[in-house]
Amino acid sequence: MTDRLYFRQLLAGRDFAVGDPVATQMVNFAYLIGDRETGDAVVVDPAYAVGDLLDVLAQDGMRLTGVLATHHHPDHVGGEMLGFSLPGIAELLAVQQVPIHVNGAETEWVRRVTGVSGADLRAHDHDDVLEVGAIPIRLLHTPGHTPGSQCFLVEDKLVSGDTLFLEGCGRTDFPGGDAEEIYRSLQALAGLPGDPVVYPGHQYSAEPSAALSDVKRTNFVYRPRSLDEWKVMFGG
Repeated sequence: MTDRLYFRQLLAGRDFAVGDPVATQMVNFAYLIGDRETGDAVVVDPAYAVGDLLDVLAQDGMRLTGVLATHHHPDHVGGEMLGFSLPGIAELLAVQQVPIHVNGAETEWVRRVTGVSGADLRAHDHDDVLEVGAIPIRLLHTPGHTPGSQCFLVEDKLVSGDTLFLEGCGRTDFPGGDAEEIYRSLQALAGLPGDPVVYPGHQYSAEPSAALSDVKRTNFVYRPRSLDEWKVMFGG
C-alpha cells in the first residue's frame, strides 16, 4: 500500500450519525478514499449524517471531490426507507456540488430514489478507473443485489458494498435483484488477483474486514460450485 492512500472505514451509529436509531440498527459502513498528497477524496455511500462525514474529511485535511455509490438503496444514498426519510447524496449536494459516480445500469434507480438530477450523476462502465488525485480506483460492475451494484478496488482493498459481506451476500428479492446475476458477480470477485481485503457495506459479522481468501474459505455463499448448485441452495 502506498503512503499516499487515504482510507477510512466509518460505521454508522458509532463513527458518524451517533444516536441515530436507524443508522445504529442498519450498521452501514461509509468509506473515505483519497490521496494524502493532493488532499482529494471521495466518500463511498454517504447517508444518515453527511455533515459528519464532511467533518471527518475536514479534520483530516482532505477535501471532497466526488461520491461513489455502490447502489441505490436509501441506507447507502438516502431516500425513503422503512417509513423514514434518510439524508444522503441530495443533502450532500446542497452543501457541496460534486459528481456522483454510479454504474450506468443504476443511474435511473439512484435518480428516482434520491431525487437528484441526472446531471449530478456520472455513469460508468465495468472496469472504469476513477483517479482521485493520483490514486486509481477500479470500478467493478457486480449486478445481482441491484442491476447496477458496483464494487471498488483500490490497491489491496475491495470495497464490496452489498454484493459481498464477510458472512453472506446481498439479498436478491428486492426490485431489480437477480439471484443468478449475484452468483456470477460473487464468482468474479472470487477470481480477483492477489488477496485484497474485503470491506463490506454493512457490519454483519464480528470483524469489519477480512482477506478475500478468508472470505472464500468461510463464507457459505462460496460453497456452491456451479450455478445449478447455487439454485438448489438458494432457491434461485
